[in-house]
Amino acid sequence: MEQLTLLLVLSPFILAIFVPILYKYIRPVHTGWFVFLLPLFLFVYFITYLPDVMNGNNSYYSVPWVPTLGMDFSIFVDGWGLLFALLITGIGFLVVLYSIYYLDKNQEKIHNFYVYLLMFMGAMLGVVLSDNILVLYVFWELTSLSSMLLISYWFKREASIKGAQKSTLITVFGGFTMLAGIALLYLMTGTLSIQEMIAGADGLSTETFFLPAMLLLLVGALTKSAQFPFHIWLPDAMEAPTPVSAYLHSATMVKAGIYLIARFTPFFGGSAEWFWILASFGLFTLLYGSISAVRQKDLKSILAYSTISQLGMIVSLLGIGSAALYFDAPDELYTGAILAAVFHLINHATFKGALFMAAGIVDHETGTRDIRKLGGLLTIMPATFTISAIGAASMAGLPPFNGFLSKEEFFMALTDATQFEIFSMQSAGIFFPIIGWVASVFTFLYCCIFVFRTFGGKFIPENFKKEVHEAPIGMLISPIILVAIVVITGIFPNLLADTFIAPAMASILQGIPESHAAFDVNITHWHGFEIELFMTIGVFVLGGILYATMRRCKNLPFIIVSEIS
Repeated sequence: MEQLTLLLVLSPFILAIFVPILYKYIRPVHTGWFVFLLPLFLFVYFITYLPDVMNGNNSYYSVPWVPTLGMDFSIFVDGWGLLFALLITGIGFLVVLYSIYYLDKNQEKIHNFYVYLLMFMGAMLGVVLSDNILVLYVFWELTSLSSMLLISYWFKREASIKGAQKSTLITVFGGFTMLAGIALLYLMTGTLSIQEMIAGADGLSTETFFLPAMLLLLVGALTKSAQFPFHIWLPDAMEAPTPVSAYLHSATMVKAGIYLIARFTPFFGGSAEWFWILASFGLFTLLYGSISAVRQKDLKSILAYSTISQLGMIVSLLGIGSAALYFDAPDELYTGAILAAVFHLINHATFKGALFMAAGIVDHETGTRDIRKLGGLLTIMPATFTISAIGAASMAGLPPFNGFLSKEEFFMALTDATQFEIFSMQSAGIFFPIIGWVASVFTFLYCCIFVFRTFGGKFIPENFKKEVHEAPIGMLISPIILVAIVVITGIFPNLLADTFIAPAMASILQGIPESHAAFDVNITHWHGFEIELFMTIGVFVLGGILYATMRRCKNLPFIIVSEIS
């Protein structure tokens, strides 16, 4: 079992070696049909860990790698790592299946694409399952390298090269900064094992290196997860093929920073600096990304800025939820934010993956992603419209979809935060729900733009260079599966409660005694006539009014309407 797990974590790299051979000698068959079997097998394999993780039994495997440096190839499978492993392999399987129909094997060098994609998948598995922090760093930089290759896949396009260069410079800079933080962590703890660092974290908050290590580590995490002001690389990364964009945004690259922040919450959480940095940067990024998304004209750009915004939301929740470690016992008031962060991480992976695939279908079948040219596709592409409508409705927070539930949990966490009597919340805490609510209004607005400007209105054939038609069924399978998950988890959210959410929360909040038993996760659609309900109604009303009147307001100097009409 130990050797098998270690081998399977590295299996994407092993398969990548043989992809050029498959491409050369089995040309009549699309290479993707061989590649997609691996993430499917890995997903099924990691599912077998669920019973142990649900019972609070974590798994640890290790083999020596570079003993002189203390680098062991150590795999640690707990609720948080397993959740990411399932997202990486599950979404990875759907992305490869989608790419088989998206990329033409006769016109594209698809063997390069699948080599890079497998490298990316293996690097992400290494990041989320490595216990040795130096090994994690090696995989961390491999994600930057492989994403650079994927973004520049169409290397004859100047925009692709520039996008790859920008993403690499920023994320590698963050990685080097993180490496300095790792060095300080080692000086403080005397170990390279993340779990040993967390176990010995008591009393280290007064150490000289505690705050510098925290700041350096956060720079690495915030650059990878495209938080302001490091977000500028992500929109340019849209030059990658759409399957890459769907994978990068839903389950991999940008979620690596989220993973790292949550993983080190037991070490740094409970400190005022950790709380304020994550909460403030996250909320500002949430607001900035949502406003910027409204200004975009390209479908993938809208989704790129929406990803920046949604990641800011999760980062802010992890910051607010870290306050739970300040207290001696868990309480719903303080653990609700972590619940919302974990739940929205899952939900975002499903609806954002579906939306990117839908945007790719529109581009593939019409030849454009420009919303000024699109319109009237509802009757021509009904399946793509349905996928887009469900995905956008979930992202906008409409019931009965899963995004509505995590958005409600988000609002509850923000309003609960105003009651904190720590970290000087009395003065600034009131701004948390205000910023979150305003950002949600713009989220609703850009979701309306994405759907109605693409599928509503009048169809003008002259705007398109090809005959527009619905995508083939093979290209629709993956996004249909994702929106089906959106609907199912929206109607039956507690299917995830004990299987995924509670074990992940237990991993993030290890500092709370008997934490796993303390998390009674119960997600409901109705919370009564609370302030969150009225915040939600306000979002729908004001967002709807803004969309209905935005064309008439195009001459106003306000930022949201100046460039989209």
